[in-house]
Amino acid sequence: MNYVGFVNQELKKALKDKKGVIVFGQNVGTGSCVSGLSRGIEKETGCRVLNTQNSENTLVGAGFGMMRNGVSSIYIMKQLDFLLLGIDQLVNTYNYIRVFKPSASFTILAVVVDNGYQGMQSSLNNLADFCSIARIPGYAITNRRDAEKIIGAHLVSPGFRIIGLSQRLFGRELIDFEQVISCEADGGWLQYTDGADVTIACFNFSIPQGRGLIEALKDKGKEASLFSINSSSPVEWSPIIANACQTGAIVVIDDIKSVNSPSVDLVARARGEEKIRTITHITRDFSSLDWLRPNADELVLNNKNIIHQALK
Repeated sequence: MNYVGFVNQELKKALKDKKGVIVFGQNVGTGSCVSGLSRGIEKETGCRVLNTQNSENTLVGAGFGMMRNGVSSIYIMKQLDFLLLGIDQLVNTYNYIRVFKPSASFTILAVVVDNGYQGMQSSLNNLADFCSIARIPGYAITNRRDAEKIIGAHLVSPGFRIIGLSQRLFGRELIDFEQVISCEADGGWLQYTDGADVTIACFNFSIPQGRGLIEALKDKGKEASLFSINSSSPVEWSPIIANACQTGAIVVIDDIKSVNSPSVDLVARARGEEKIRTITHITRDFSSLDWLRPNADELVLNNKNIIHQALK
């Protein structure tokens, strides 16, 4: 099964028998159904599905309005960039709504256009920026395990949050792991492997790069602990720091295009630990303006150099 097919399956599972929930957005119930993301929701769950126009500021406001009046809803947004048009609602309306501690749910399910060759108008993959402006809970989905955890825990729970999906991963085979060794209660981070040589922490949608690094380490007879950091806000780093103190080395991988990332907070914490001998922080290179021109828009790792630095 591919990534978008599994997320669609988990959405329908979470919405089963939730007939009072309204799912809305452009083409959510017609045409491609947002590349299959929302296909079958109305028929298989009984939720009301509304196809809307492109009017993001109004639609975000409508979600908050329904939330204030006890109606739970999900706004499926086909491109995260368009959420820029709803900034006023995200900050001012949300700050008003949250005072009342509403029992209803409002979730924005946003597709992050990170698949490359989209031009400068689609260069935003900074879910953390949207979340930071008003302390909004936010989560990135990268694989089977975190999809199950995040959708199950947050899709229709009371309150407001933004859940980001990677368009790059939509048609790819779903990434899966044998087990979840440990995790934060609300899915802020999950640990998939436990190794003695290196700790790897993947932010935003960089879990494919982290998994590739794991395989490169195995080829050298080394084992790593792999964490995905799904929350767009800083989480409780203690378990990750404790793991890095045991391995003595941490590699932090972050494909976000913003300087505003929780990965900076984790690196700062790691630098305060004497037991962590090496800290490698991998981020996007914006030393030229090439990133504004059509390009593959992908974080490419030099695993050989990373391993050499981490194990020296």
